[in-house]
Amino acid sequence: MRVNKKSIVAFGAIAAVSTLTLAGCAGNSGESDSGDAGFSGEITVWVDADRAGVLEDAAEAFTEDTGVKVSLVQKEFGEIRDQFVQQVPTGEGPDVAVGAHDWLGVLSTNGVVAPVELGDKAAEFEQVAIDAWSYEGQTYGVPYAIENIALLRNTELVPEAPTDFADMIAKGEAAGTEYPFLVGLDPEAADPYHLYPFQTSFGAPVFGTASDGSYDPADLQIGNEGGTAFATWLGEQGAAGVLNTNITGDLAKENFNSGKSPFFLTGPWNAPDAIDAGLDIAVDPIPSAGGEDAQPFAGVQGFFLSAESENRLAANEFLVNYIGSEDVQTALYEVGGRAPALTSAFEAAVAGDPITAGFGEVGANAVPMPSIPEMGAVWEFWGVTETAIINGGDPASLWAKMAADIQAAIG
Repeated sequence: MRVNKKSIVAFGAIAAVSTLTLAGCAGNSGESDSGDAGFSGEITVWVDADRAGVLEDAAEAFTEDTGVKVSLVQKEFGEIRDQFVQQVPTGEGPDVAVGAHDWLGVLSTNGVVAPVELGDKAAEFEQVAIDAWSYEGQTYGVPYAIENIALLRNTELVPEAPTDFADMIAKGEAAGTEYPFLVGLDPEAADPYHLYPFQTSFGAPVFGTASDGSYDPADLQIGNEGGTAFATWLGEQGAAGVLNTNITGDLAKENFNSGKSPFFLTGPWNAPDAIDAGLDIAVDPIPSAGGEDAQPFAGVQGFFLSAESENRLAANEFLVNYIGSEDVQTALYEVGGRAPALTSAFEAAVAGDPITAGFGEVGANAVPMPSIPEMGAVWEFWGVTETAIINGGDPASLWAKMAADIQAAIG
């Protein structure tokens, strides 16, 4: 999917939020004098600054329709999960909060989140978004945005998409640039998130899946034969200088934007700067290194419901039929630039924005990042092992030790 500066969506300015509650608690059960007789009282919603303006409008519409007041409490996104876990059991938390799907394991095991009753509405969302917000057979959120990585290509340097990883490197070398391919890594912990598509192309997912499609923590697959083959490949790419743990995400971005490489593995957050730098870019599928599909992780953001909400019926209505509406999903897309989770909003966004279309095509083959609690043990050992292998350590023994350490930590 080819894009240039003229094709970037112009994001509109968001009206300032006029009133944001400074402190909040779970919705009360007081009666309302207006609106639907089935709803009453008040609900509290935790939201970050980027999405506050959109929810202000949704809250006003909800109050007009139901008589239920909505108090918006602005929070730093990165602080919401821990504060939610701490405050909900005390009765001081919100009814609804914004968050990322990979928080779900922690929220569920702490008993602070309740299932959302989507009903037939579930079929109106992209399946990967519903899968991401599902845990042990229940759906716990209304998703609004899907995010994944893809391959950015400088079309002036390489006119056609690569067929696989080897072809990409060959095209990159033929372009005569300093780097045939760029991906940002960390000197201490590589970047399993960005390298995962290559790992899956060797047939080495982190976990297997249960019959309902959810991740099965008892089926750790990262250490299988495909994982060992991927580890060997990592070592080869490190020795060849294709993967370099001294090239951070910022350096990779800087070098790509200055024309020093035709390829950059990254997310939609870096596409606007590449176009502002004057590059004519395409968004391509991630090339396979191991012969199977290269499947990136999908991260899905959404809104979820407190297990201690005293006004759960109204909170569920606000989640499903207001935050889950096409107007709100589209507005959230316009302020965040991430593909909408609601299919109708997604299709409209794809039609109007080739960047969203390109990442969306790759995202259709993505897999939800595991949200199960056992994933914490994986992160602990995964990146440091990749760094050690890229920097010259023995691939087979390091990967086998990593898998054993993860299994022991999971217990």
